[in-house]
Amino acid sequence: MVPSPAQPSATPSTASRGPSSPIADFYAVVPAGGAGTRLWPLSRATAPKFLLDLTGSGRTLLQATVDRLTPLTGDEGVVLVTGERHVAAARTQLPAVPARNVLAEPSPRDSMAAIGLAAAVLERRHGDVVVGSFAADQVIAGHDAFEASVREAVEAARAGYVVTIGIAASRPSTAFGYVHSGDPLGVDGAPSALHVKGFTEKPDAATAQQYLASGEYRWNAGMFIVRASVLLGHLADQRPELHDGLRTVAAAWDGPDRDRVLAETWPALEKIAIDHAVAEPVAAVGGVAVVPGTFGWDDVGDFNSLAALLPSVDGAGSKVLGDTGKVVRKESAGSVVVPAGDRVVTVLGLDDVIVVDTPDALLVTTRARAQQVKSMVDAVRELGMDELL
Repeated sequence: MVPSPAQPSATPSTASRGPSSPIADFYAVVPAGGAGTRLWPLSRATAPKFLLDLTGSGRTLLQATVDRLTPLTGDEGVVLVTGERHVAAARTQLPAVPARNVLAEPSPRDSMAAIGLAAAVLERRHGDVVVGSFAADQVIAGHDAFEASVREAVEAARAGYVVTIGIAASRPSTAFGYVHSGDPLGVDGAPSALHVKGFTEKPDAATAQQYLASGEYRWNAGMFIVRASVLLGHLADQRPELHDGLRTVAAAWDGPDRDRVLAETWPALEKIAIDHAVAEPVAAVGGVAVVPGTFGWDDVGDFNSLAALLPSVDGAGSKVLGDTGKVVRKESAGSVVVPAGDRVVTVLGLDDVIVVDTPDALLVTTRARAQQVKSMVDAVRELGMDELL
């Protein structure tokens, strides 16, 4: 499906509004799921990373996400999609988000179901609005630049494109997917937007280096902005059964039959990411655009990336998340310590180590093995210690 022109609207465009005013007919969807297994034992299934303050700012990742979106949407323009077990905690953290804007998933079905459900519910409530999806567990620096990128993306979305925001790659990372950009889009109000040639999954190191050198690739942060009708239309073309199931659930969402319809329909929905369901196939026919983001971004994927977000507590580059008075280091450089229990943590003669101390589990590893913490979670599960996960 090629982009279709936006329908005329009596509301002013984002380009004609002031930089601090909400965007007309724009809603931000915040999918909040996953257990953050590479941040275990700090992040658990019952208290995943988006519910935690991982930067020492006093705000959780979820709260910080909503903080930066609210100026763009207004007080009632944020919609949270999260698991039933996290609804109570999320509502406690986000008292300003209306209860009807918290959509509870009975079980995780990946990002396409979460975003598609929100888009279908919003379309029924408000018409063909522009929907933006922003994960709950990312850290962003440079809010003015972030807002500018979103405003451009909304203008491109009004023109009928599926729009993503591509992050400038600061290194040839093999941990992220990439967006391959092409020629300028040529849409009024979105001067930096480019056509997308395609998406690439996490590449090997040599390929990542080639991407960085070409200047045509950016990191895929999983942010998508699109008109509700365009997203659901593409989904109907690409995954008709998933589309029909989400439409059925959305039709019942605000009525008395929600629980029954959810129980009947939700478990059978295809589990697939929006990247695979819509973004990749639509990019292949020219329907995807990218707005280059100039703000700082991190998905806090493991303790090594977390370390980059924390200030050094000594001249040796050591980092602490929590009470620095509970950490004693000697002849230790580059350590990352999380004293989340009641004990004092001491590190002697070890460089570049990670120590995460919680009341019921202790992790000791190296920063070089931060990505492998997920395998430790698997090992703990195999031992039948699910209560630790």
